[in-house]
Amino acid sequence: MNVLGIETSCDETAVAVLADAQRILSNVVFSQIARHRPYGGVVPEIASRCHVEELPGLLRAALEQARLGWDGIDAVAVTQGPGLASALLVGLSAAQALALRLDKPLLGVNHLEAHLYSLFLDASAPRLEAVAPFIVLLVSGGHTGLIRVEGPGRYRLLGQTLDDAAGEALDKGAKLLGLGYPGGPLVERAAAGGDPEFVSFPRGLTQGQPGERAGGLDRDLCFSYSGLKTALLYYLKNHPGAAAGPDLPHLAASYQAAVFDALVERTARAIAREGVRAVGCAGGVSINKTLRARLARLAEQTGVRLLLAPPPYCTDNAAMVAAAAFRRLPLPAGAEQRPTLDAQPDLGFG
Repeated sequence: MNVLGIETSCDETAVAVLADAQRILSNVVFSQIARHRPYGGVVPEIASRCHVEELPGLLRAALEQARLGWDGIDAVAVTQGPGLASALLVGLSAAQALALRLDKPLLGVNHLEAHLYSLFLDASAPRLEAVAPFIVLLVSGGHTGLIRVEGPGRYRLLGQTLDDAAGEALDKGAKLLGLGYPGGPLVERAAAGGDPEFVSFPRGLTQGQPGERAGGLDRDLCFSYSGLKTALLYYLKNHPGAAAGPDLPHLAASYQAAVFDALVERTARAIAREGVRAVGCAGGVSINKTLRARLARLAEQTGVRLLLAPPPYCTDNAAMVAAAAFRRLPLPAGAEQRPTLDAQPDLGFG
């Protein structure tokens, strides 16, 4: 069964065709970074307009790469949320029109769930069912959380950020340091050779009392990054010119360490409390080499298996969207084949 996946939740326009949940026939992505860089972040109107311009060509390219015609597509999957409302609507409109024209099933996919499936896109990766239950640290531009995965479609949110996501913290830190956009790779590059202990930046929430809650979740498994960027702001005010001099690598390394220490410490707590055999890390920030190395050490220390997506599938892509759709196929008898899908910008787990 060949599933066509479409992803337009934010600033990547992507189309992919998968023959099953782990066999990728094509995966094409158009990155909009250059269009948003002058503004220091994603501009929703520019993003949605770019999706309209690029999606038709990407659909043709994905079919050509997969060596299929339209008659070779058995189902259409599309990101339904979360994301930018105007951007989501572009992909949803295209997917609904294609499903209607091709007379094929249409499946709306949760973007966060799709990131979980990116861990299993590599041909050498295990099946999700083979490693469940496991924990996933989801770290992207707009989301940071710890999720327990019991099996396909069965998830429990353990903790999440109470303010900024890790990706947002890196973007804001990069802006303060004068590095530009997007922040994650620029901070990583600037931090090379720097001393991560040069400045002791805050790590967010301190460990609370047993059973203490935050936003309905275990406080010790939640994150907070709003104070981190404020600490960097005041450091730079008190040390004028520090970001333009020889201290830049040390500042970048210290800031990055603060972001990642919070992620790794809470992941370690989750592993200890949940008693799982594997831990994964998904989302755009998971491409960072320093974070991957930290998680590899944690996995070795705790004796759990580490699941990481191949770098091309860490950032937003349509292969993960199609992969997530496979868990619901074939549709049960009597199921609506082509439902009317609405954009759900605030869609979460649960």
